[in-house]
Amino acid sequence: MKKYSLRFRLVETQVLGAGNHLLRLVLPREAGDFPEMRPGQFVQVAVPGGLVLLRRPISVCNVLREQRELWLLIARVGTGTSVLTQLPDGAELSLLLPLGNTFPTEGVERPLLIGGGVGIAPMLYLARAFAARGLRPSILLGGRTAGHIVLREHFEALGDVYYTTDDGSDGIKGRVTDHPILSEGAFDRVYTCGPKVMMLAVARVAEAREIPCFVSLENTMACGIGACLCCVEDLVDTGNTCVCTEGPVFDSRLLKK
Repeated sequence: MKKYSLRFRLVETQVLGAGNHLLRLVLPREAGDFPEMRPGQFVQVAVPGGLVLLRRPISVCNVLREQRELWLLIARVGTGTSVLTQLPDGAELSLLLPLGNTFPTEGVERPLLIGGGVGIAPMLYLARAFAARGLRPSILLGGRTAGHIVLREHFEALGDVYYTTDDGSDGIKGRVTDHPILSEGAFDRVYTCGPKVMMLAVARVAEAREIPCFVSLENTMACGIGACLCCVEDLVDTGNTCVCTEGPVFDSRLLKK
């Protein structure tokens, strides 16, 4: 898939709570055709101002092609994300996109999408892809508290949504693996993104039930094109593998548990 270096304009930054922000970006008409993007891919965002030299990898959260709009869900955790979440409306952002591979969905009829923390981001675009096929996926979202689970109305419009929270403030108290839908529901594919420990736990349950499971790794990425090697993951059989070029989506059986 062709890659682009494009300048998007920030339309709005929505403060979602618990340090989460939704950046709505639009590609100006004069920039040319809107690039094709698929669920699971990511972009590399240059941080304006010169305080941060390296681009930041951000999952594609949603794409509205007719509006030429791209959504990025960002958790404020450091200098780079702090700058990105405090930009004024109208600011320009330089993006490299689309990067990485995508979630395999061909032939899937009963998907379960599991997101934890900011890892819910790629699950929204994936849910939209299934909805476009006339499917209503099951979606399991987990967070520390009810306030940490964001974009609820968007997920609930696309699928059947279930929740877990560490403190029990919404849904089942505990982690996503504590929800009975994962251990008892009838699915032909599981997709997950979030903290690695969470994804490994989800993968163990799915694999024990002989349900194919695909994980989206969130390794540190400086370049996004396989040059810097800082995102390398030691995988079963293949050994050290660049997540940015060979992933970020992998069959869970390739992860060392």
